[in-house]
Amino acid sequence: MRNTKALDRGQSGFTIIEAMISMVLLGTGLLALASALTQGMVVMSTAHSHQIAKEKAAEAMESVFTSRDARKVTNWDLIQNKSRNGGALFLDGKQSLCEAGADGLVNTLDDGDVETETDPGLDNTIGTGDDEVIALDNFQREIEIRDITANLRRIRVIISYTIGNLTREYVLTSYISPFA
Repeated sequence: MRNTKALDRGQSGFTIIEAMISMVLLGTGLLALASALTQGMVVMSTAHSHQIAKEKAAEAMESVFTSRDARKVTNWDLIQNKSRNGGALFLDGKQSLCEAGADGLVNTLDDGDVETETDPGLDNTIGTGDDEVIALDNFQREIEIRDITANLRRIRVIISYTIGNLTREYVLTSYISPFA
């Protein structure tokens, strides 16, 4: 008597095509994860400069409002860019991030040297001899003032900065009237 087993022709396991499809899907997922990680690293590396841009934009906006509120200018027509009124206060276009001059306002003709930032040195304490002074020469500031109505103007402060080969912008918009 011969013992013959019936061959089991049912499928079990994965075919090579199924394995390749799952490898492609896994590879795509890993690539997306690596891309997200890279993007996160870029954001983290620019966070400090972005914070500086936000602060400098707010400073410039305050400068425009100060020109009106502190009565540094007595004429509403002077709170404009020079291209719109030759006697106006604020310079046109991108300017280096310079310290405010004698008038206390930024982006005007009397601005001082390029602003600097002081970082703590190895002892991690500001105000000691090992502090590092960094010029903010990779930043530019533009104050754009445009008429909306006779008594309302839009102010846009645009801070541009470069880190390596990346150029970023931070824009702050507000409105001003001649009434304090």
